[in-house]
Parts: sequence; C-alpha cells; structure tokens
Amino acid sequence: MSRLRAALPLILLVIAGIALFSSGVMDRLHPEQLVQHQAQIRADIATAPWLSRITFIGLLTLAMSTGVPGTVIIIMAGGFAFGVVEGSIYSSIGLTLGTLILFLASRYAFGAGSKHPPALVDKLHHGFERHPVAYTMFLRFVPVAPFGLVTVALAWLRCPLWLFLGASWLGGTVSLIFETSIGAGLGEALAQSHGHFGLGLLMQPRVWMPISAIAVLALLPLLVERLVRRRQNALDNTPAHSQD
Repeated sequence: MSRLRAALPLILLVIAGIALFSSGVMDRLHPEQLVQHQAQIRADIATAPWLSRITFIGLLTLAMSTGVPGTVIIIMAGGFAFGVVEGSIYSSIGLTLGTLILFLASRYAFGAGSKHPPALVDKLHHGFERHPVAYTMFLRFVPVAPFGLVTVALAWLRCPLWLFLGASWLGGTVSLIFETSIGAGLGEALAQSHGHFGLGLLMQPRVWMPISAIAVLALLPLLVERLVRRRQNALDNTPAHSQD
C-alpha cells in the first residue's frame, strides 16, 4: 500500500498525459491549423494577453510533466503565436516547471531506488556516479533520449535537485530556442504560401537554419562517442614502456 501511495503522483501524471494526448489538442496546434485560424488567434491574444500566455505556459507544463510525445509542437506553436523571444521565454518556464514536477513525482515513486532500475538508468548509472555534474549537463544538452525519459532516469539516479534544475533549464532552453524559431519561421512562411506545406518552406532561411542547428545537436552523441572511442583505441595501442 505504501508503494502504491508513493507511485500515485506518477500514475496520475501518466493518466493526465493519456488524456491530453487523446484530447486532440496537439492536432489543433499543428502549423497548418494555426495559419488557418491566425486572425482569431491574434485577436484572442490581443483581447486576453496575460490569460493567453498563462494558458500556453500551463499547457506546456502539463505536457512536460506527463512526458507526452509531441511537446515540440507546443513549443513551435509558442513561436508562431508569440515570436521567438517571448515564445522562448514562456516555453523555458513551462519546460522547467513541467520537468520539475515529473522529476519530483518520479523520485518520490522510486524512493531510495533500491529495486533494479530500468535498462536506460542502469546503463547511465556508472557514468553518473563518476562525474555527476558533467553527465547531467551532457544528458540535458545532447538529445540522447527523449526529454521525459531522461528526467525519469535522473530521478532514479537521485540527481541533486539544484543540479537537475540548472541543467534542465539551461540544456532545455538551448534546444527550445531553435524549436521556437522553427515555429515562428513556419508561421511566416505558411502565411505567405496561404497555409500550404511544400518543399519551398524548407528552403526559407528562417526554417532551415534552426532545423540544421537541431540536426547538429542530434549528431553530437555520435561525434562524442567516436572521439571517445578513437581516444580509447589510441591508449590501447600505445606500447608500454619497458622498465630498465
């Protein structure tokens, strides 16, 4: 009963994520839908500027705290609705609050982490124990796994709260700035093309430049792994010096 009580917050978050994903909200935030209702969206934001911003932050917080897939759609919608600067600020707030909720719920559910951890966590455990700060920053800056999955893994590893918050805010904000830029760029490009998607959209600098930046971030794990492997091979092939 005590284990069920401890897992209850995490279970409720999972249920909320399923409800959010099934509600169709993500579909209504698709760039094509936003362009079709652009005039109404702008009017609603102008009529209730604070309410619209709080609603956006709340929606992203809920999505991040439940680990629901497709949060990038919400972040891109923020860029479309509020622009790159404002959208990035509001997304950063929602991302930080949402991941904090998921982290605390996961850590409370896992307790002391005495049971055998999931495969991903077990794989990360050795590196985290040796270099907790560097490892946490790496996991947040480099997209080696979904953001929510990394949050749960760090909770199981008993990552210090100050380190988790700092790394999540900094690493998450770096990625979402590019994602927000894509949303803002797509909004402008789709408005000029009357809401029709096409290859021409990807040729717009305000679209392909942030996409390229995200692609570089996605390739970083492979680059780091190759450099580490090359260094390790060099050390293994170094002949041992004979002692006189």
